[in-house]
Amino acid sequence: MAPQPAPQPLASKERSLFTQVVKNYENKQYKKGLKAADQILRKNPDHGDTIAMKALIINSQGNTDEAFALAKIALKNSMKSHVCWHVYGLLYRSAKNFEEAIKAYKFALKLEPESQQIQKDLALLQMQMRDYQGYVQSRRAILQQRTSWRQNWTALAIAQHLAGDLVNAERTLTTFEDTLKGVPPKTDIEHAEAVLYKNAIIAEMGDIGRALEHLDAAAKNNPDRTSVMELRAKYLLTLGRNEEAAKAYQALLARNPEYRAYFEGLEAALGLDRSDIKAMKDLYTDYASQNPRGDAARRIPLDFLEGDDFREAADHYLQHMLRKGIPSTFANIKALYANTAKKDTILGLVDSYASDGPTPMVNGSAEKQANGDAELFGPSVRYFLAQHYNYYLSRDLKRAMKYVDELLDLAPKSVDYHMTKARIWKHYGNAQKAAETMEKARTLDDRDRYINTKSAKYHLRNNDNGAAIKNMSLFTRNEAPGGPLGDLHDMQCIWYITEDGESYVRQGKLGLALKRFASISSIFDIWQEDQFDFHSFSLRKGQIRAYVDMIRWEDHLRDHPFFSRAAIAAAQVYVKLYDRPDLAHGSLSNGVNGAKMDSAERKKAEKKARKEREKQEKAEAERKDAKKPAAVDQNGEPKKEDKDPNGELLLQTPEPLLEAMKYVNHLLENSPKNIHAQQLAFEVFIRRRKFLLALRTLIASHTISPSDPTLHEQIFRFQHSLSRLSEPLPPKTMEVINAEFNDLLPASTGLDKHNDDFLQKHHDSAPHVQACLKVRQMLDPSSSEKAQQDLIRTLALESCSLEDAVRGLEILEEWKPEPKYKNDYIAAAHERWPEASAFVSKKQD
Repeated sequence: MAPQPAPQPLASKERSLFTQVVKNYENKQYKKGLKAADQILRKNPDHGDTIAMKALIINSQGNTDEAFALAKIALKNSMKSHVCWHVYGLLYRSAKNFEEAIKAYKFALKLEPESQQIQKDLALLQMQMRDYQGYVQSRRAILQQRTSWRQNWTALAIAQHLAGDLVNAERTLTTFEDTLKGVPPKTDIEHAEAVLYKNAIIAEMGDIGRALEHLDAAAKNNPDRTSVMELRAKYLLTLGRNEEAAKAYQALLARNPEYRAYFEGLEAALGLDRSDIKAMKDLYTDYASQNPRGDAARRIPLDFLEGDDFREAADHYLQHMLRKGIPSTFANIKALYANTAKKDTILGLVDSYASDGPTPMVNGSAEKQANGDAELFGPSVRYFLAQHYNYYLSRDLKRAMKYVDELLDLAPKSVDYHMTKARIWKHYGNAQKAAETMEKARTLDDRDRYINTKSAKYHLRNNDNGAAIKNMSLFTRNEAPGGPLGDLHDMQCIWYITEDGESYVRQGKLGLALKRFASISSIFDIWQEDQFDFHSFSLRKGQIRAYVDMIRWEDHLRDHPFFSRAAIAAAQVYVKLYDRPDLAHGSLSNGVNGAKMDSAERKKAEKKARKEREKQEKAEAERKDAKKPAAVDQNGEPKKEDKDPNGELLLQTPEPLLEAMKYVNHLLENSPKNIHAQQLAFEVFIRRRKFLLALRTLIASHTISPSDPTLHEQIFRFQHSLSRLSEPLPPKTMEVINAEFNDLLPASTGLDKHNDDFLQKHHDSAPHVQACLKVRQMLDPSSSEKAQQDLIRTLALESCSLEDAVRGLEILEEWKPEPKYKNDYIAAAHERWPEASAFVSKKQD
């Protein structure tokens, strides 16, 4: 093997210039740094360290490709220079290629084992990549170099803790404590945090008795009194020292009488069972009398009381809240509606208030009904009833609208009443009226950010993206590229971006939809990357427990509901693009249903879309030609220009299923119990002819919900796909499929019989009936006419919801029905849901 080039020495003047280059880079004085580097390279053109530093500066200016090219030249010239390898690692780190960065750092350490900076950079990346064993080794090496710094000891303990070595984590913290010459002052927050962190490690080992002893001894004067009291109460309860635990929870309730967890702890400490109604009532009555303005002690008993006891307590609670006119009264008690008897009792009480007026408060309450109370009580009752009849477990939208209209006659400028009316219109299925009503509510208080965002959301649900962004612009600075939408992206306003994307899907503007969903994905990438700075920051500030909580939260980042929602929607769009490649030509005038155009209409729509694209490209070119100052981020660095603002490149991908897999992989890894994710994965795998993977998703869906209607349909589609293969699958593959698939669809049962049995079992559920009809249509295409008639009959099912009816119309359109059946379906649906926008002006001639 040829000898590797060693680092080249510099003359005194050049060494001084090299030091200046490093300082210029650290101070972000990039122009000065490049000038000094070029001055060195004029005399030493092959000096690897200087070339590496120049590459680092150029990378900071945004020229990543050029920086990597220079870094490779530097390594070629000085293969044994730890500076070159360190810089190479830094470039990979900036490119988010952490695996390669770690390799470069490790090579740099071999050349310079004593370098603290390289060791520290390596440790941070190992933590980012969750290489806990490597992190332990790096932190131990850093500690050996500087044993006097507390944060080095704490970092090693964290590394051992996260690696599962709790014993050594505790020992590390104890070893440092033993080196302390005196007791740290109460103001030493870092020490206080370390003590509670050590206590958490002891408890995590399962030694609760020792954790309590340590808490009482070491955390007696800890400034985080709430945490200490909560831990002490928890430990006492776990150890069965109930009398002391009861006193501890009583002390916590004296500090915060509204925290339910404290009441639950006190119940357990007192040995109370919720079947012991008398003891439970006495407990909460006592606390309610101690805190007359509190809510928890009055509200919690409604969860466990039954019969007459519940009626009495609910009467007291409702009168107390409604007399004060508290708008959140219904929100506080709607969780009780899961119990039908309690729901009926509450309705009976409130109806009695509406008809006869309030009764005197029970238990001799000091609140007396003044002369004006009856008038004040009426609006509160009507508002409660409006929300009651709008709630999905007690829905009667006509009554809800009647009560809210009465309220608006009394108070036409009430924001709350208009918001409730907008929600009623939403449940009617009329997105336009819902948006108009919510917008009217917004104009009544244009300084309220909440009602502004609600109005924007309702505009998006009505597919009016322009009105939505106009509303949002009232509360943004509008200085970012892209105006208020750019501000929302900078602020990572994921709810708006998600709703915006879903709106574009409904309109058939799939490029813009994919652009929004990609933005959601990038925001989660940023959240994952942002933790990098906290690996060192949290240690410097001593916030250890919060840091460990953050690490564990980050480990489950992508099972967040908003990520799942956006990922599923994005993958569904890519599946549409695979099934309908013509959609990649742009937003056709008939949206995603463009396939139903004739050839002349299609050509006309594509010509219009092409002209629109050319117009947008021309406007974009003119914008680029205009010499405007480059936009910068909050750090003063230039922002990357978005070269695909409308998502055209995303839309015209040649491999839509591979793009879908980017989202599907995240979903399967992070949300395996999400049945919608499993069903979406099936759609991708079955199209990619990955039959074993498709079967795995079917098995997973069956484990989650065996009677799911979509699963039933997918099982038959899987069998149908296997039966129509042009070439047989490998014998081993078929052997696995036959063994596993038989549990889902027994071979001994005929396909028609299995489908009919499923239909008989779920004959009163519209989604299940729809799934069975789709299966019947697939098994016997000649039964199309009967299937269409049966689909219309599902609208008469009592359980059929508006969402079910809309889904039924989509199924009918997939079957390409005769105009008669589509018109009959729309007429029947319109008769049942006369206000629903989905069934207006959709009849075929």
